[in-house]
Amino acid sequence: MIALLTFFLLVVASLLATRLATVALTLTGMSQQVARFQARSALSGAGFTTSESEVVVNHPVRRRIIMFLMLIGSAGLVTAVATLSISFVGQDSSTSASRLLLLLLLGCLLLLILARNAAVDGAVSHFFGWLLTRYTDLELRDYAGLLHLAEGHSVLELHVDEGAWLCSRTLGELQLPEEGLAVLGIDRATRKYIGAPRADTEIRPGDTLICYGVHDALVELSSRKPGSQGDLMHQQAVRAHRAREAAETDD
Repeated sequence: MIALLTFFLLVVASLLATRLATVALTLTGMSQQVARFQARSALSGAGFTTSESEVVVNHPVRRRIIMFLMLIGSAGLVTAVATLSISFVGQDSSTSASRLLLLLLLGCLLLLILARNAAVDGAVSHFFGWLLTRYTDLELRDYAGLLHLAEGHSVLELHVDEGAWLCSRTLGELQLPEEGLAVLGIDRATRKYIGAPRADTEIRPGDTLICYGVHDALVELSSRKPGSQGDLMHQQAVRAHRAREAAETDD
């Protein structure tokens, strides 16, 4: 009986560890559904090759959480199987073994009901969320996910040469937001960095712009011709962006 109770305690500990990891992963910016899947996959040792796995591996905090779950899963599974085996081996009769099997099934059923209960799940998640936000610094957002970089968007560095279409103009004159592009920062050739530049900020030769937007539009901007030809390409990019917005609105 002690071995069976130990087995149930190990199962409960594994469920709580999975829930804790799920909450921790959501605090890094992952959706709850994806976080739950990744936590269960890591604990069970099942391989996963989905695109979300790259989001986990490339994030230092998420990587530590998953490694923690893998260690718990590998140790807990072996211990649970060994404990369960000992509980059956120690029985003297088939009647005792049957009674033990019945208790095992009932206990597993009860744990399954509790694990799938929305009220219990919400209470446990709320408690773990409170613990993590109060006593840890896990609220590290996945900026790649928040910026939707996997949906055709990207962050690129654009170097500005003398005579380029971008050069010697202010951001207000360039009207890049009309193309769906945003300049997040400017790295000056003088090693000065301007974060969140204003509309009156002038682009100078040698500047490196950190831009966010649709990847294809950023690539086109990086190779845009100077002068009137560049202005024409700008107008075309504006129309293309408005067409994308209209298509998204229809969807």
